[in-house]
Amino acid sequence: MSRKIKDYVVIGLKGMAMGAADVVPGVSGGTIAFISGIYEELLGSISNVNLDLFKTLKKDGFKVAWKQLNGNFLLSLFVGIFISIISLAKAIKYLLENEPILLWSFFFGLVLASIIYIAKQISNWNVISFIVLILGAFLAYYITTLNPLVTENSSLLFMFFAGAIAICAMILPGISGAFILVLLGAYKPILTAVNDRDLKTVAAVGLGAIVGLLTFSKILKWLFAHYKNYTLAALTGFIIGSLNKIWPWKETLTWRINSHGVEVPFNQQSVSPFSFDGDAQLLFSIVLAVVGFSLILIMEKLAVNKQ
Repeated sequence: MSRKIKDYVVIGLKGMAMGAADVVPGVSGGTIAFISGIYEELLGSISNVNLDLFKTLKKDGFKVAWKQLNGNFLLSLFVGIFISIISLAKAIKYLLENEPILLWSFFFGLVLASIIYIAKQISNWNVISFIVLILGAFLAYYITTLNPLVTENSSLLFMFFAGAIAICAMILPGISGAFILVLLGAYKPILTAVNDRDLKTVAAVGLGAIVGLLTFSKILKWLFAHYKNYTLAALTGFIIGSLNKIWPWKETLTWRINSHGVEVPFNQQSVSPFSFDGDAQLLFSIVLAVVGFSLILIMEKLAVNKQ
């Protein structure tokens, strides 16, 4: 695939959008990758990291191996993700703490439109497709209703598996890797390890993430190659089920003390904006949801025109 510099700039911007989504617990960067049209290429590029790549590196040199890896694409994308995380993390954290309803409304509209976009990619709807979609939706919804583990495990083996599971969720549209870490009770230990520069724990999580990413990307690539319609139906269901997690209006049932000693919501449930205890900001929420929804339609229109 021949690309120009401006194409890699666009890929970097898509990476920034993925990074911004991954910062928000409950929104998946995989969803952004899919609706921006780079999901299958991302899976294919990651799955290129195998023994054949190292054989090529040894036999033909770095340049040929880099091309086989689709290195320019991955580099542009991950640079965008990194820039986004370090530059937007504070802004998104501020919005989550001070304007959560408006932020969630924007993402709700964006994800809602992505359901329509992904469902339109399914070329053949049949009974099995609908069953797979419904099962995916129920599974994702069930995950969003789970209570986070009260007890936290910081053993290296547990951290390895937590990293592997979280990274799988991160590239799966509809499921947030950060949310999975919260559910497993690994979110706080990982943050503590990073802050305390606990290199053993960080290395265990990183190794688990690498193993999970390389393994799961190959599985998804195989599913897209052999059962694309059913895979798309399952992903559509996952995103539908995940809407419960990003519903703007929540009622907090229990609270917890975070690593900074601040009281934060521990267990929440979705409520109607009309029964929300506080300012529902309904008008601005609807406007931002429409903006998020429209953004996906514009991206789809631009992609069609480019083709």
